[in-house]
Amino acid sequence: MTDTQIRILDARTTGELLPFGALVATLRQAFAEGCVVPVRHHHTIANSGEPDATLLLMPAWHETHRSERYLGIKIVTVFPGNTVRGIPGLTSTYMLYDGRTGMQLALLDGNTITARRTVAASALAADYLARQDARRLLVIGAGRVASLIPDAYRAVRPIAHVDIWDIDPVSAERLAQSLRQQGRQATAVPDLEAAARQADIVSAATLATAPLIRGEWLRPGTHVDLIGGFTPAMREADDEALRRSSVYIDTHEALHEAGDLVQPIRAGVISADAVRATLDELCRRDVPARTSNDEITLYKAVGTALADLAAATMVYEAALIAG
Repeated sequence: MTDTQIRILDARTTGELLPFGALVATLRQAFAEGCVVPVRHHHTIANSGEPDATLLLMPAWHETHRSERYLGIKIVTVFPGNTVRGIPGLTSTYMLYDGRTGMQLALLDGNTITARRTVAASALAADYLARQDARRLLVIGAGRVASLIPDAYRAVRPIAHVDIWDIDPVSAERLAQSLRQQGRQATAVPDLEAAARQADIVSAATLATAPLIRGEWLRPGTHVDLIGGFTPAMREADDEALRRSSVYIDTHEALHEAGDLVQPIRAGVISADAVRATLDELCRRDVPARTSNDEITLYKAVGTALADLAAATMVYEAALIAG
């Protein structure tokens, strides 16, 4: 980190330097190693006539024992009302600093960092929780994050077919067509229940506030991946899905921020003790993961600044090597 030139890395460059196979490996090491992650700043912004917006500030830094130390912060705005405007609802910027001196090193595209580390972390969790022979993936949602899920999962499992369901069938077909153009088997499905009953992995990346996934649809051995909901009001799976599943989370913040956990815990459907492990515990192998081919597993993520820092560091170091 002797080069003090500030690098500005746009979305295309940031994405090119975060291939999923390498990113999953980087995140595995980062979660096992750990870093300092203060509680994120979470602010609600009222919007008259629209859903409330959210401002997130997510800092993280490496501890002193690490030979190469970085410090980073992600600034995120989430405006759900942007959907009707035809523009992205989430915008973010990532700033990376030298962890020893505080000198700014890079300004990165935070949207790309967020999207790619999010699905890579879910793929990492699935590497512990999904059946080894999982081949049929159902993606719920067709936005920016959802569009990356198939490639991320192909880095850890032999995905042969992707079904896509979205509240907007045109968006689902558009994503399916894009995957087919890349030589993948993909289908936009009109019947969410039928697709869920056939899936080996169900991955949801939506801003839903009412459950989309019903527990009664899940066949034995299914892995459920809940990416989208990040506030107590958001929900992607119903109570029965939680009851039937072995539950895992990315960080303990999920117990307080994710409606998929907050609501059933508040209602007494499950307790916080029902959560078997966090992702860092899985990566350190402190706890067992899937125990049988019939077990239903469920992973709920709200995101962590640890993953942002790991991804940003990976981009920056790759950019140095590439010149």
